[in-house]
Amino acid sequence: MAESLRRILSRRNIVKALRLLVVLLLPVAAYYALRAIGTDVYLTLLIVAAASAFPAIVSLVRRRPVGRIALFYSLMSVGSLLVALMPGSTELLLAKGAILTAATAGWFLASLRGARPLTYAFSRPLLEGRLGWPGGWEDWWRDSQRFRRMWRASTVMWAVGLLIDAGARVVMAYTLPHDDVPGLATGLYVVTVVVLNVVTNAYYVLYPARERAARFRVGR
Repeated sequence: MAESLRRILSRRNIVKALRLLVVLLLPVAAYYALRAIGTDVYLTLLIVAAASAFPAIVSLVRRRPVGRIALFYSLMSVGSLLVALMPGSTELLLAKGAILTAATAGWFLASLRGARPLTYAFSRPLLEGRLGWPGGWEDWWRDSQRFRRMWRASTVMWAVGLLIDAGARVVMAYTLPHDDVPGLATGLYVVTVVVLNVVTNAYYVLYPARERAARFRVGR
């Protein structure tokens, strides 16, 4: 347990977390900085979308090896730019996050028909053989109905949560003052991710660490 925690809290993982934090907060800071000097809302949103997508585009073009989570954020940044370039109102541009969030929810649901659901794919590098989880996840996936059901259920939870998030973003974009939306949208993202992680981890706790392997064997 202690060794697993040390791995998760290693310098490398802390650096990754800080980079994700910068990716999350820098666009919001840039938006309000540009607005402070009088830049139009629509132009500001376009500039921020382009600046946010540039590092992701460079990384994808150079085909640098990245993890699934980093790749996900890169694709989201590029998608945000593509949505921003679509003709439409300022409100539509402010609601671009809803389009991407809904698309992500669709991706989670579509993964249920694939080889492995997304929550399994994202969690395996972090949890397999750590923090009380058994090793050999592929064996569990092949042999245990309980194991497969657990990951499929959590994938549905994420999809539903993301769809609720997308709906809230549309409401904010079309009802709130323009300059309130970017900051609130970022806060909503943090709340959504935290709540979904708490809910799904509470669900996983239904399979206690000490009994998990035995219970999965019963369901084989």
